[in-house]
Amino acid sequence: MNSGPLTPEQILEAAEETLRRFGPAKTTVVDVARALGVSHGSVYRHFPTKAALRDAVVQRWLERMHPPLVAIADEDGPAPERLYRFLKTLKNIKWSQALEDPDVFTAYATLTAEARVPVEEHVGFLQAQVARIVADGVARGEIASADPAATASAIFHATALFHSPVHRDQWQRPWIGSSFDGVWALILDGLVPRTGA
Repeated sequence: MNSGPLTPEQILEAAEETLRRFGPAKTTVVDVARALGVSHGSVYRHFPTKAALRDAVVQRWLERMHPPLVAIADEDGPAPERLYRFLKTLKNIKWSQALEDPDVFTAYATLTAEARVPVEEHVGFLQAQVARIVADGVARGEIASADPAATASAIFHATALFHSPVHRDQWQRPWIGSSFDGVWALILDGLVPRTGA
């Protein structure tokens, strides 16, 4: 039984646990409320709809990926090297989640497909971090780009195979590592400023 005022954080913790136990198709607000020892009305006071609760769960899950990526974008090293580590870190975060807890990752991937606003915000955040790195590289003369935001969008979409949950079935294929290296080489070739005629 819950003691004290119910918080959104407690609800999200319980929602994650029920999602883990029942999966996205069978998880209900009543299940979340039961896990907390409260009425479902108490949950609705914080999240007015089931969709709002699902969106908040997805947003929380996506935002857990942000700190190591922000740390790379904030660094002061060469931009191409930071960009490579950013993309590789994003890839590794997603791949490790999918390998270590495939059922939960699949559940979140299913919810993510329905949660448009949190996903758009997450994609916007990722592209903004890439754009920061690109813009820094332009300022240093390490990257050629007339529009860092457009370049960041192109890089993000060019690497979607390696970080979008839609492609998770491909992540254990034997060719996926060399494919990442090949795509990175192509991106780097397009970003490095040309010298001479």
